[in-house]
Amino acid sequence: MAMSVKHMYIIIVTLGVLSFIFGVIAENKKPANGTAILGNGVVICKYRSDHTVALGLLSVIFLAASAVAGFSSLFYPYKGKSIPQAVLLRSTSFIVFLNVALGTTGLAAVLLLWPIISEQLHITRNIHHNLQTECPTAKTGLLGGGAFLSLDSALFWLVCLMLSNNARDDYFEDTAADLKGGDAVNYEEDVVIKSA
Repeated sequence: MAMSVKHMYIIIVTLGVLSFIFGVIAENKKPANGTAILGNGVVICKYRSDHTVALGLLSVIFLAASAVAGFSSLFYPYKGKSIPQAVLLRSTSFIVFLNVALGTTGLAAVLLLWPIISEQLHITRNIHHNLQTECPTAKTGLLGGGAFLSLDSALFWLVCLMLSNNARDDYFEDTAADLKGGDAVNYEEDVVIKSA
């Protein structure tokens, strides 16, 4: 069975929502701080068992999968018909939303990875020579913000897919009109496409 635009919509939304859900759960399960245990000239931080790092990594994985599905869906040859990339890249609104989707994906990845990495470092490097250590955890709110940006990213990929689908329909209508001898745009002689 060949992929359709509708299937890609469902895949992108599902992956984006899963990334959002795992990110929000990871934020809610993150402990506020660890328990300080005084040793012989050191402080050992003991953290309760939680799944913040694992849930955060699942959120990042689903974000990456959503972005890959979103980007590949833009140039996928639906029904065995492909269009030149220059046709898509000629649209200003498509370029704007593509850049916004890429930007929100990158920012979501940063906001998700930062607390995951710092939380893992706090857990593994739990012996401190500073006796005033309060056993900190990762910054609060970053995982939740990354989760919301992950959902936003999936929605922007959907907008890009809608715009590319519209450009695809217009291209095939123009080429069909050109085959019938009607007034149509000749993409092969377009200066913008030749320069690309």
